[in-house]
Amino acid sequence: MSRYQIRFRNACVVGVAAIGLAASGCTADGGGSGAGGSTTLVAYTGQSGDYQINFNPYSPTMIDGPGSIYEPLFFYNVARKDEPKPRLGTEFSWNDKGTELTVTLRQGVKWTDGRPFTADDVVFTFDMVRDNPTMNSTGFTGKTTAVDDTHVKITFDKPSFSEGPQILGKFWIVPKHLWAKIGKPAEDVMKNPVGTGPFKLAEFKPQAFTLEANPDYYDGAPALKKIRYVALSGNQSGADALKAGQIDWQTGPVPDIKNVEKNYPGYRAITVPMNQAALFTCSNADLGCKGPQTDPAVRKAVYYAMDRTQLNALAFENTASEISPGFALPGRDKALVSDRLKDPVAPMQPQPGTARRLLEGAGWTKGSGGIYTKGGRQLALTVKVVAGWTDYITAVNTAAEQLKKAGIKLTVQQLSWNEWSDARGRGQYELLMDSLYQGPAPDPYYLYNYFFSSRTTAPVGRTANPNFARFKDPKVDEALAALAGIAMEDTAARQPYYDTIQTRIEESMPYIPMLTGGTTSEFNARKFTGWPTQDNLYAFPAVWGRPDNSQIYLNLKPAGE
Repeated sequence: MSRYQIRFRNACVVGVAAIGLAASGCTADGGGSGAGGSTTLVAYTGQSGDYQINFNPYSPTMIDGPGSIYEPLFFYNVARKDEPKPRLGTEFSWNDKGTELTVTLRQGVKWTDGRPFTADDVVFTFDMVRDNPTMNSTGFTGKTTAVDDTHVKITFDKPSFSEGPQILGKFWIVPKHLWAKIGKPAEDVMKNPVGTGPFKLAEFKPQAFTLEANPDYYDGAPALKKIRYVALSGNQSGADALKAGQIDWQTGPVPDIKNVEKNYPGYRAITVPMNQAALFTCSNADLGCKGPQTDPAVRKAVYYAMDRTQLNALAFENTASEISPGFALPGRDKALVSDRLKDPVAPMQPQPGTARRLLEGAGWTKGSGGIYTKGGRQLALTVKVVAGWTDYITAVNTAAEQLKKAGIKLTVQQLSWNEWSDARGRGQYELLMDSLYQGPAPDPYYLYNYFFSSRTTAPVGRTANPNFARFKDPKVDEALAALAGIAMEDTAARQPYYDTIQTRIEESMPYIPMLTGGTTSEFNARKFTGWPTQDNLYAFPAVWGRPDNSQIYLNLKPAGE
């Protein structure tokens, strides 16, 4: 495994191994353990390899920005059903038909370059997203107008209630006076970001970048003065750095995860079931995908060949839980899981007979070495995974052994995050391991609209965002369009459309369900107070969760203050 280095405050260079971190003596403002009064939080997001600068909040390869630098109009908590919290907006309301959304904006806000924030910035942002398919991950089609400097109105051609949390909670408002000069906003990496958020960029280096508190933030400068994001060589180096007290927050596995407080004095952990781990497939041959995984029978055979109980034990220390092939969360969305699914939840034990029948029914026959063949070619697949993500690497290596028993050859390819992310976006892969994330409100509609809408995908070679599987189904698109026009509280009217979506994606299986990940974070409770707890999940507590992490940063205070 390659080694990388982290530079703390330009004062000392230390290796990623715990011994190197501990020996460096870098503690003040560098993340040392204890209450020592430091106001810098050192965060590790799982970045494996050097950072490549990109603060464009609409880019699939951005490294930060949403929530911290660029703000939404409101914050929606996906961890529990809270009322939206004002950010750049203060109030909003729909007309009775769901075709007009009016938003009141906060007054007295300034961009970090000193220019005033106005309704024109919101109109510009919404129009820019609408007119750039790569940036428009929600399929937004509304028309936005400025009523005056502090009010905007968004109109739709049809009822669009479900659009609310997406555009209010996941559209990152950018400054018109700067972005209007950018010829290709979807591709610009935004090296010098200007936002309204609580933080701004202080320094960028490939090994680490630092955000600093915005002293002119409209709600007052945060008590947390700096956030340093470090690049390490993977989960093991993250655990080593945590042990040495050199990082303050990471989301990822550590050994003996049940005993974090004992093994890592001063630290605590929290686990929330939220993101759904899956084998992403480039599934659509019509959009340029190539390989055996373009056959639905192969995808479903992989699904039935997996031993999820073993995967959970070996890769996730039993912190994961059941997953539904319809991708409604079995816990949070239990009432919405369709009773028309063949499997309400994926089988935890392998079903080799079912896998065999699927493959042989699709014309695959057992060849030499027990691997299926068709047309003279083996059923061999390559799965891409980020180097250093030890839990995912263990998962795909374990899956490879499981699939071999079912006659499927799986080769694991470890890549840097940058290479993996680029392959994911462009569809230049057969399989890769990743997670489907939730939307801005606790409802599966948003995940469906992100990952299964034809509007959020693209042919291979062009960047999809985030329908990376290249899935297209007219019936799913029709159901999504219908759901957008039904008030979210009317669950009886919405359920038939959920039934359609869930059964169609179970049949096609462009994302092969593995497990619902128990998202676990370890954080320095001795150095900072105000972290989310199971009793107070005021935000989804993942360091890479955006804008949730910014909401947590705003709530943190150095211990003793």
